[in-house]
Amino acid sequence: MTEATANGARPTVALVHGAFADSAGWTDVVARLLADRVRVRAVSNPLRGIAHDAAYVASALSQIDGPVLAVGHSYGGAVITNAALRAGNVVGLVYVAGFAPDEGETLQDVEADSRDSVLLTALLQWSYPTADGGTETEFAIDPDRFHDAFAADVPEEQSRVMAATQRPVSALAFGEPTTAPAWKDLPSWAVVPTGDKAVGSDVLRTMAARAGATVTEVEGSHVIMISRPEVVTEVVRQALRAVPA
Repeated sequence: MTEATANGARPTVALVHGAFADSAGWTDVVARLLADRVRVRAVSNPLRGIAHDAAYVASALSQIDGPVLAVGHSYGGAVITNAALRAGNVVGLVYVAGFAPDEGETLQDVEADSRDSVLLTALLQWSYPTADGGTETEFAIDPDRFHDAFAADVPEEQSRVMAATQRPVSALAFGEPTTAPAWKDLPSWAVVPTGDKAVGSDVLRTMAARAGATVTEVEGSHVIMISRPEVVTEVVRQALRAVPA
């Protein structure tokens, strides 16, 4: 029996990580979905800005055969918001502590309204070279603040490893505006951690409600797919049962 036959007509789950991270954050969710015989692909997010990253992710999604359920964590939520309609084969969206911005919004605008987020006070500013010979700003999380701001319910030893291996994100990710948001055309689900100090639980709730998402609130930090993978996987299962094949 081939993987496609075992999977039947169910969509492929495409997981898009957020800033300060990579696809390894999805490991426990991937393992659970594979055990369900669901096709899964973890898509690398370049973290170079909304326009660049959405184009890259849209291209990756469009090359997956058949329908796709796009799942985005944190900044990855903003990327799938901008990429899903361009891909042409996405049938639903799952936001995992994820940004779901509206047209014309920037993530720095969204973050300005949060009383729960401490992320902006925990960032280090670096720079990277651009193709034209110039430089652009990027951000990383201060390792001394990483556990509190990003991963408070992960063991500190594991959090230190995550801080040391984090990937910085371009300032363009926070400053470039969103295009037509996919959540206006596609069904969506949202996992909202009640202790999110990165995006902020308050703005996550607001964005999920505005998107008309089916919301699951759960106690946990911003990296809920690491600390509570069983909850995230169950929401993905719910979405798979609901979206068209």
